[in-house]
Amino acid sequence: MRRAKCEITDSLEIARILDSTNIGRLATIDDEGYPYVTPVNFVFMDKRIYFHCALQGEKLDNLLREPKVGFEVDQPLAYLEVRFNPDRLPCRAHQLYRSVIVRGHARIVTDPALKTAALNALLAKHEQHPDYQRVTVDATGYATCHVVEVTPVHTTAKADLGQASFQRSYRDFIAGSLARRGLADDLKTLEAMGYEIEEDELGGWKIKGESDGG
Repeated sequence: MRRAKCEITDSLEIARILDSTNIGRLATIDDEGYPYVTPVNFVFMDKRIYFHCALQGEKLDNLLREPKVGFEVDQPLAYLEVRFNPDRLPCRAHQLYRSVIVRGHARIVTDPALKTAALNALLAKHEQHPDYQRVTVDATGYATCHVVEVTPVHTTAKADLGQASFQRSYRDFIAGSLARRGLADDLKTLEAMGYEIEEDELGGWKIKGESDGG
């Protein structure tokens, strides 16, 4: 990876990103050799990726012909506006994010027990209420969908949290600007950057220990 400071190597952190992201992008190769990318709801279970789909479709045709696939997820964090760098340089506007890229092999799950477990894991991940009806082999729709398993062969992950060399000298400035803007993604980003926040005198947010004057 070119930007080694951004690399995530902790497998638990990679799993956490996959577990907390609902939409992934599957890349297959079509019959003319072009990449074909489709968004899918997915679950990461037992170190593999699972998603469900219709019994027919282009991505199925592609992965049956060539099981080598790519899979990507990303979590956009705070956007750093031009005013978030002291010199107001437009080329330093920047999007912070986390991402995982998987290269692996895909196959249609044929074992009913594994298919049922994957479908129930998908439900458990996406449902907001615990009283949903679980999937069984005789459930409506069970026979009219496939479950696809992607076994990772090579996985890389990044966390772009303002580690770039040009940002290090004003990292605290970035953090203070995010706290004052106070959007949900800003607060989540500050936590990921390792900053603690507290309420200021006006009911907004500031970096813990920072004076209200910034």
